[in-house]
Amino acid sequence: MRLTAEEVSKVESILEEFKETKEAEIMKRCIQHGRISTYDHVCSVALLSFYLNRRFHLGASDSEVVRGAFLHDFYLYDWHKNGYVGRFHGFHHPAIALKNAEQLYELTLVERNIIESHMWPLTLFSVPKCRAAFLVCLADKICSCREIFTQKDAAVRTNSF
Repeated sequence: MRLTAEEVSKVESILEEFKETKEAEIMKRCIQHGRISTYDHVCSVALLSFYLNRRFHLGASDSEVVRGAFLHDFYLYDWHKNGYVGRFHGFHHPAIALKNAEQLYELTLVERNIIESHMWPLTLFSVPKCRAAFLVCLADKICSCREIFTQKDAAVRTNSF
């Protein structure tokens, strides 16, 4: 995946509102997959979602795709610790992430759908209802597999963010 300097700058400008927050600092300390932090994971998903949207001319809003991708795992805890380990995190964290995001940010309907449906088909009844939500759902699966099997993520690999 190669983004142009202009595209990286566009993603960075969209994510500017999130980068220096206390929530971002929490996400940097929480592990998502293997050694990858939640922050690095959501940045990877944002980059890949943006890339796929642009390269395949899918026509989804860049801003909604990137913001939704960043906020899709905005649950703000390390699910490996303090009783979160286990089979239910995957089912419940989209609703927790959506609640947390709604408390701090104004979200569009598309961004809400991205956050609540990103674990589909695991969350059987939270279905992606738009192109952007399906795109982030797919990018999340791709990034998660890469992180689990290679212990690498796109944001770190491309020195972005």
